[in-house]
Amino acid sequence: MKIRSITCFFNPPASIPKATLKHIADFTTEAISRFTQAGYEVQTTRLATTPFPTFSPSLELAALLPLVQELEAEAAQNGFSYISLGPALPEYPASYAVIPALLAGTKNVFFTGMMANHQMGVNLQAVKACAQIIVQNAPVTPDGFTNLRFSALANVPPGGPFFPAAYHDQSPLKFALAVECADAAVNAFADASSIAGGRKKLLDNLDAAGQMLTTIANGLVNQFNLQFGGLDFSLAPYPQDSCSLGGALEALGVPKLGLSGSLAAAAIIADTLDQGHWLRAGFNGLMLPVLEDSILALRSSEGVLTLRDLLLYSTVCGAGLDTVPLPGSVTQEELAALLVDLAALAVRLNKPLTARLMPVPGKEAGERTNFDFEFFSNGGIIPIAAAPLYGLLAGNEVFPLKPRPHNPC
Repeated sequence: MKIRSITCFFNPPASIPKATLKHIADFTTEAISRFTQAGYEVQTTRLATTPFPTFSPSLELAALLPLVQELEAEAAQNGFSYISLGPALPEYPASYAVIPALLAGTKNVFFTGMMANHQMGVNLQAVKACAQIIVQNAPVTPDGFTNLRFSALANVPPGGPFFPAAYHDQSPLKFALAVECADAAVNAFADASSIAGGRKKLLDNLDAAGQMLTTIANGLVNQFNLQFGGLDFSLAPYPQDSCSLGGALEALGVPKLGLSGSLAAAAIIADTLDQGHWLRAGFNGLMLPVLEDSILALRSSEGVLTLRDLLLYSTVCGAGLDTVPLPGSVTQEELAALLVDLAALAVRLNKPLTARLMPVPGKEAGERTNFDFEFFSNGGIIPIAAAPLYGLLAGNEVFPLKPRPHNPC
């Protein structure tokens, strides 16, 4: 178990960024020391701001790009590996169109685009805009890697520490912990004699870690006057079998993730997470990033794991579609059809979902990716199984959806 990120949240208009970043940097230096002394490796420190359309003086690229590059430079100078400038918003339609150029002009900046939430419903124009961003990002580099730094959001609130979904609200300075802990699930179920026994081992492990991490975090709050937002135990993987959530699901008895029985395994682990007693931030669900998980990458290369499977697991508390390698020939219209399904699912179930989709130029379904990145395990290009929408769903309406009442049919 490691801390993937100490993610700090701030609102640029509410303070002088340079002074604020220095204070946050001092905090992270001390936080790394304390968590390390307690036995937890801290992999990165990251920054997340309020949505960029709310603090940028202009959405004109000529003014916005220098501002974004300045924030990136200041973050790096203060020791932060990455910075997320939050989502483009439907109330600022022009905010979507500038994202590809902002990503092309930076290296460590992340953006997202909001498509839906339970207040407004599903915004079809925003869905199309996010699909267009993904298509435009794909050819920036030969491997399509730029889309690692963009995700379409559906019903995702502020305060989650995992990138790229992290963004801040208008509250004071805050921090939260993103925990890489798929290994805890692997260890719990690999040698369990019963489902109940495996669940208890996993829950006891996470509760104990949560108590220790929270105690350390609360001590930092008193010293640095930052709010503690909580922990995200979404069982994030690392691309080794020993830290694979896919492997943990298969340890429950599924021959290959994607075959029947996978949904039951996903529900068991998600329900176990729901019983934890830690302060929660972000998803605290099943994080199934295809290219960041060695077993998921393997099943994608075998053609066993599909997009529909990943959407299905989202219904029992998966986090959506993450680092999914797609054919380089995918169109904006095909992506929009997939994204509107994810957006509707998120609003109907009133749960947060993301889509980080990675079309790979020159690759088609069934071919293998060839990324050279520490956090990736290469897998197979997954077919999208979509066609352009037409008629009413091809329009630009905003259609409301309400979560289904919990009374029986």
